[in-house]
Amino acid sequence: MLARESGQQDLYLPMRKGARGYFFLQVPGTEVGARYYFRLEGNKEFPDPASRYQPEGAAGPSQVWSRVKSHAPPPPGSRWAAPPPEELIIYELHVGAFTPEGTFAGVRRLLSDLGSLGINAVELMPVSQFPGKRSWGYDGVLPFAAQNTYGGPAELAALVEACHEQGMAVILDVVYNHLGPEGNSLPSYGPYLREECGTPWGASVNFDGPGSDEVRRYYVENALYWLAVCGIDGLRLDAVHSILDRSAVPFLQQLAAEVAAFAEQNERRVYLFLENENNDARCLLPSAEGGFGLTAQWNDDFHHALHTLVTGEAHGYYADFGRLRDLALAIEDGFVYGDRYSEFRSRHHGSRPRGLTPKSFIIFAQNHDQVGNRPLGERLSALVGWESLKLAAGAVLLAPAVPMLFMGEEWGEQRPFLFFCDYEDPQLIEAVREGRRREFAAVAALTGGSAGDRDHLPDPQAEETFLRSRVEPSYRDEGEGRVLVDYYRSLIRLRKTRIPSSLLRGKHHEVQAMPSQGLLVLRRQTSREQLNCLLHFGTDPTQVKLDLRQGSWERLLDSAEERWLGPGSLVPREIQVGRRKVALVDVQPHSVLVFSRPVEGSY
Repeated sequence: MLARESGQQDLYLPMRKGARGYFFLQVPGTEVGARYYFRLEGNKEFPDPASRYQPEGAAGPSQVWSRVKSHAPPPPGSRWAAPPPEELIIYELHVGAFTPEGTFAGVRRLLSDLGSLGINAVELMPVSQFPGKRSWGYDGVLPFAAQNTYGGPAELAALVEACHEQGMAVILDVVYNHLGPEGNSLPSYGPYLREECGTPWGASVNFDGPGSDEVRRYYVENALYWLAVCGIDGLRLDAVHSILDRSAVPFLQQLAAEVAAFAEQNERRVYLFLENENNDARCLLPSAEGGFGLTAQWNDDFHHALHTLVTGEAHGYYADFGRLRDLALAIEDGFVYGDRYSEFRSRHHGSRPRGLTPKSFIIFAQNHDQVGNRPLGERLSALVGWESLKLAAGAVLLAPAVPMLFMGEEWGEQRPFLFFCDYEDPQLIEAVREGRRREFAAVAALTGGSAGDRDHLPDPQAEETFLRSRVEPSYRDEGEGRVLVDYYRSLIRLRKTRIPSSLLRGKHHEVQAMPSQGLLVLRRQTSREQLNCLLHFGTDPTQVKLDLRQGSWERLLDSAEERWLGPGSLVPREIQVGRRKVALVDVQPHSVLVFSRPVEGSY
């Protein structure tokens, strides 16, 4: 094996072979900015598999990069400390589609807007180097290199530093279950993949076969790089259900243990979030209880339960949902399908989340998957009316779990978020197009649509598809957009000031479903206050009979108020409850109502 350093004159340097497939070389005097390749047998040149920067793209030379002192991660005990997970208000965004610039610097420019909304955690969709100029990021091929078209590692580090200055944690989406189909050179270096074991996106990563010790080390070091060098506060592990690993100590368990050791040694709080379609509670249980010790899971069950109630959709996996008690169960237990029979899967699904608290679940009404994997990329704002948009927001921000918003959601973004890519291989381009057509035909068959419409699908390869997916932040400052932003801000403020985060560490809440009236009632009590949240999914006004303690209750929020462009609240600002401890409350359709009273003495 040879290394090549390119500058004014090419320099070819032999590398020394070590144990277990490692090769070594030290080049004294190498400066930051030097570009180089690795030349393997057959004289073919490849970028460094652990490259930090690819200034010319995935197939170009790697470049030496070092984080300068001004961007150094905060030392142990410094003023920055990431919030506890139960205090997070997460905002998921795609770097390329969030601003016209499509860069880390562009995101940095809008941080103050997110801060004024009440956001304290920014979650970035994957930024590891992918082929071309535009992608969702899940086809990355060089896991250590921050995408060059976004600004590279220096701009990523500057964004992280700016987020910390604004009091925001940074979470990075990483993909450890597969590698992208174009420009992937890692198999040329070693047994990184297992071709005989597939995922929906290609060969699986080798976490349990011959040579897997070094592959595991590679990915553990990748996680530690983002945390230690770039200052990232947490990782979101994509589709861990597609990590094929039969080892006695699974990779996820090893990763969680090493990240926990890093966090303890550096006196930092670090999150490990995951996407897990299998609803496997072991991932979230502490290691002392036989679990893997990850922080929290994206709760798709909550999304599906809420989505079906506000949209009425019942195709595909939505067929398993649609009942008010499903949403109540998602709020109460976390999983709707925790060792329960699934009609969609024709089998029992998931495991019971015993011992898990609300802070173990991240909930949302929208995210990149649930929007972007629709054939036409429709956001919720294109599927439901104004009142239902506000109802969905209230369900996410007032439920006892960790809430997450998707970019543009807070102003009711009308543009779609479509699937887009930028490949060079004509066969791969056509395969992606045909795959999207097949997906659309399957959905059309379930919903009564026309499979012939698939020919009018947005072309994933076309730049126009990407441009259509960029959000339009100016909408937040006008008309309904401005009102909706203020509504989200009020919900977040209400959550932060009246719903103590300590409640998310235990089961200190009560959920009551009233299916006949389409009502869900959430009750919480602290030592100082009782709080009632009503979520009304019915299509007509209703009067609900509530058991409430005697005294005066204050209306804190009603999404039907005219200030939120609603039909008008039916509830007075104060509700007087007599000795019978019963109140009749009138509720508008598709609305959120919150009221409270101070606690005096025992309940």
